[in-house]
Amino acid sequence: MVNQLLTSSFVDFLVYVGYIVLAICILLLMITIHELGHYTAGKIFKFKIDEFSIGFGKAIYKKTKKNGEVFSIRILPLGGYCAFAGEDDAETKEGDFNSKPPWQRLIVQFSGVLFNFLSAILFTIILLVSFGYDIPKITQIDTNGVNAHLHTGDVITEIDGVKIDFVGGDTFNVLLTQNLDNEQVPIVVIRDGEEIDTYLNIQTVSKDGQTYFNLGITVAPTPQSLWTAIARAVPMTIEMAWQVLKFLFMLITGQVSLSGVTGPISTITTIASYTEESIANLFIFLPFIAVNLAVFNILPIPSLDGARMVFTTIEWIRRKPINRDLEAKIHFWGLMVLLAFVIFIDLLHFLL
Repeated sequence: MVNQLLTSSFVDFLVYVGYIVLAICILLLMITIHELGHYTAGKIFKFKIDEFSIGFGKAIYKKTKKNGEVFSIRILPLGGYCAFAGEDDAETKEGDFNSKPPWQRLIVQFSGVLFNFLSAILFTIILLVSFGYDIPKITQIDTNGVNAHLHTGDVITEIDGVKIDFVGGDTFNVLLTQNLDNEQVPIVVIRDGEEIDTYLNIQTVSKDGQTYFNLGITVAPTPQSLWTAIARAVPMTIEMAWQVLKFLFMLITGQVSLSGVTGPISTITTIASYTEESIANLFIFLPFIAVNLAVFNILPIPSLDGARMVFTTIEWIRRKPINRDLEAKIHFWGLMVLLAFVIFIDLLHFLL
């Protein structure tokens, strides 16, 4: 018996380690997509690229192309970079990053964010086509229940005048909770391709201090057609970005605590835990991580793309750069502060 328990615990541990590895791969995928944006734009405008790296620290794999570009995989899977020749140098040579026109540099600097945003749209389409996730479809009805007038296959799109929207927080359960005081709530369903105004009878049962719905129906997420998913993907991705910006504003103004912020290690463990519960959760995380990376990198924080774009824009306006050495030092110390912050955040989550 003891041996069986030990074996079972060891197997569970190995399974969880597998999910951790999967989560690391997901994070690296997002970082690679971001850096690929810089790389692609750089190649279009014929920038000289020294190295494309996945990860930080000591290189565990290196390959040098005929044109001198180095592709590397490094030991710390918590970041990556696309190093352009002369990017932080005071003096420039032909082909160096700073020898190119400011508008080209701005496009290259923005392309990482753009690729993350485009990938978020793609991941959202995959999510909606594969799982649907937020729009509930009635899969079973209790014929003697309070909602026997509804049909199996009805897709519920609206509750009490509010469209069901996972990103905006108006989920099926949230909207039901907001209508607990109403025994009968107007809803909109799609039945055989037609929108129908009907109603939902809500009964609640209290048990152990908690309130449960007694609807007499079973619902499941509705996979959507490719065209519907494409139509929804862009506004959903924009809404995700807006929610991230709102959270950042609330964080700065003290309306939310640092406990809501995660560092890379916390992000990896969170992805692993939720993916272990359901593979569908992985597909939910993909667009959110991509959007978070896009929004975070566009912020005007030293060492991030947003700050580099600010310096390039200032140079474009005043027709001469800010001291290159000063800019390099600002980005370097910005990176140090940023790394210290994410380490602090991860330690905070560990201690809590």
